[in-house]
Formats: sequence, structure tokens, C-alpha cells
Amino acid sequence: IGTISSLQRQLEIQESQLRKTTSEKEMLQRKLRERESQLQAMSTKICSLSEEREHEEMMMAIEKENCSLRQAVTELESKLAEHDKLISELQGTVSQLRAEVLSSQHHIQKQRQAQEEIQSRAEALQHRELQTRVALECITSRFERYRSKIIQATFSTAGSKPPQAEVTDEEVLEAMQKIINERLEFHQMLKQKGVK
Repeated sequence: IGTISSLQRQLEIQESQLRKTTSEKEMLQRKLRERESQLQAMSTKICSLSEEREHEEMMMAIEKENCSLRQAVTELESKLAEHDKLISELQGTVSQLRAEVLSSQHHIQKQRQAQEEIQSRAEALQHRELQTRVALECITSRFERYRSKIIQATFSTAGSKPPQAEVTDEEVLEAMQKIINERLEFHQMLKQKGVK
């Protein structure tokens, strides 16, 4: 944004200089037209002179004036050429600055779009993280209830001693395996005795 502001300031300065130069060119062209009008007026005066002496004096004055006017016209044309060149250079600089401003604005727009996309992804990830945490808490709660029921069922069978402290998963597994083994042994014993 600072680069764009700097480029826009340069663009305004160049455009101001271009307007000033164009105004000077128009003024020079106006002076040139005035000089040409004066030259035409002087030529018209020549035609209206009646006496040869006055005509000769006037011709000398006109010739002198013509030389002066031609020199002024040459100088004005030279200045106009310089101003045309300067205007062309200024127009090129203005075009370049405008292109740089547009390029900078496009770059900033792309950066904003990328930032918005990253922000959107971050929000989506946060939402998924929240959903995952909720699901994990739900699964953890269900697992704890299920584990509690297993412990209660395991240690509430006949001959089992209720746990005195926190029971580990390995102790619960051992107790369940013991119950299963005892039931298998009992089942085998019943089969051997012929009891269905």
C-alpha cells in the first residue's frame, strides 16, 4: 500500500508536469500564430504603400522585422519540438507509473485472497478440531462407563473380592480370563458327568 501511494504521488507529479508543459506548448503556439499574424499584417501594409521611398523604408523595416520574426519563429519551433519531446517522455513515464500501480494493486489483491483462503482453512481446521474433541470426550465417557460396567460385572461374581483400589486394565483382563477359565472347566466337568 505504501508502494502504491508513492507511485500514485509520482503519477500525480508527472501528470501535473505534463499539464504544465502542454500549457506552455499552447502558449508558444499562440505566440507563433500572433507572430505570423503580425507578419501577414506587415505584408499587407507593403501592398498599401503609395510612395516608393516609404515603400523602400517600409520594406527594409519589414525585412528586418521579418528576420526577427523568422528567428523568433525558429526559436519557438525549437521550443515546441523540445516540449513535444518532453510531453512524449512524460506520457511514457505516466503510462509506466500507471502500469506499476495496477500491478501493485493486483499483487495486493492476490495477497488478500490468499490471506482470506488461509483464514478460511484455519477456521475450518478449528471447527474440525472442536468436533474431534467433542467426539473424543463422548468416546472417552462411553469407554469409562463401559469399563466401569465390566469391572462391576467381573468383581461382582461369586468368589470374587471387590477391588480395594483403582483397578488397571490388566487386572480386569486377568479377572475376566479367570472367570472364563473357571466356566470352561465347570462346563467340561458337567459334560464328563453327562449333564447337559
